[in-house]
Amino acid sequence: MEHLKQVVEEFNKGSVAVKFDQVKVYEKSFTSHENVSLVMVRDNEQKWIIAKGEGALFDDLEGILIGENGKACPLTHKNRLVLNHYFEYTVPRAFGTKIATMGLGDRLGLASPGHIETVRNHKVKPILAQQSIRELTLTNRTMNDVIDAASFAVFQEGYTGGFGADGDHLKEEEDIKMALSLGMSMLTLDCSDHIQNRVESLTEDEISAEFDSLPDETKNHYNELYVNKTFDVNGLDIVFEEKMVKKFVLLYGNALNYMVHIHDTYIEKCDRDIDFEISIDETETVTSPAAHFFVANELQKRGVTVVSLAPRFCGEFQKGIDYIGDIEQFEKELREHALIAEYFGYKLSIHSGSDKFTAFPIIAKYTNGVLHVKTAGTNWLEAVRVIAKVNPDLYRRMHAYALEHLDEALKYYHITPDMSTIAQLDNVTDAELPEYMNNDAARQVIHVTYGLLLTAKDEGGNFIFKDEFFNTLNEREEEFRQGLVNHIGKHVELLNL
Repeated sequence: MEHLKQVVEEFNKGSVAVKFDQVKVYEKSFTSHENVSLVMVRDNEQKWIIAKGEGALFDDLEGILIGENGKACPLTHKNRLVLNHYFEYTVPRAFGTKIATMGLGDRLGLASPGHIETVRNHKVKPILAQQSIRELTLTNRTMNDVIDAASFAVFQEGYTGGFGADGDHLKEEEDIKMALSLGMSMLTLDCSDHIQNRVESLTEDEISAEFDSLPDETKNHYNELYVNKTFDVNGLDIVFEEKMVKKFVLLYGNALNYMVHIHDTYIEKCDRDIDFEISIDETETVTSPAAHFFVANELQKRGVTVVSLAPRFCGEFQKGIDYIGDIEQFEKELREHALIAEYFGYKLSIHSGSDKFTAFPIIAKYTNGVLHVKTAGTNWLEAVRVIAKVNPDLYRRMHAYALEHLDEALKYYHITPDMSTIAQLDNVTDAELPEYMNNDAARQVIHVTYGLLLTAKDEGGNFIFKDEFFNTLNEREEEFRQGLVNHIGKHVELLNL
């Protein structure tokens, strides 16, 4: 710990703006509370918070005593909770409906410093901690791991502008209870298991028969409220024919009941503000503007307040690549979706929103700077781009493994890559390897195989890629940061934030 003692000695001199051979000091992290001064550093092994002084904060932090009145504190879950107690800016918070938010989905626990730098001077708040149960499972992480990484990044960067933590695409009540108990400030309720996609294949007569079998109270409610009614939504007329109403009831009725249940049981009873988002996008059924209005109106009638809602837009929002589909139709419907969200007073949410550069100017045009957009995998891809640039041998091995195991990943993700466009690895020079991250098919293959790559082990139980991957990124911390600033920055600029 001799190299860390030097930091404490500089503290004693009243300075942290010093270069050390074995220690990197994150100067933006320097802060104090009462008689305790703190700064984050990184040595050849890991990051530490160096504490100097005396008092409750010093005593509460777990660590190794060093030098004069010094302590080297590892970035543990317990120490994150200590920071949360003394420094409010390290605690996730809700943002409500009046400002844009961006879900940044750091799958590695390394990307948040770059995300913070990207959004620091823009009209958008970062949801730094955002991982679905699927992503947690595939990477062997926990919700606490994700919040810990975000909070420590906020501390490292001295970022006091506020950040959020999203229990992303949660379906099960046990997961929802856990997320809220751990301090998640946002909850995205994935209703896909309750949306009856089979209704799309039913005939009109079959739909009528199923609707007629519903309880009289249910049928009367929907018939009286919607059939042959026209709703003026900020100048947009939405007309409900009888057959449309019956179809929507069968499609979304169960999902609506679940939304109400989760809201009334958990969100309403939470002791703090929660950004409650409804997701009806993880489904094969495109959400027409009329269907969007139907769901939103029912939620309002039943006393459910949401901060954002994610429809399933026309076309395809596949992972890691630009929008696929009729862009003129998308603009027409996006305008109507935005009007509906504005009418009901919540933010329109764009899922799988990374890299949709063709769609971003349209989204910006109609959402007026107030929306939620989710990104995740594109940050992982920027990490892989760094690997391709600075550790070509590691990239080659990862690339080959991803191609070999793609079918396993496709159990979890829907993509349609044109595999013929991926250049043969043997024909690509080391200098050309980063270009794979500019090819749609290669991007998607690497995008969906992240879990396999990060958890793959050899026969001896050793990670095949993970340790070398993280060591490389830690050594090339600034390259990764700058890559995120450039790439996510393009998102922010095109969304006019």
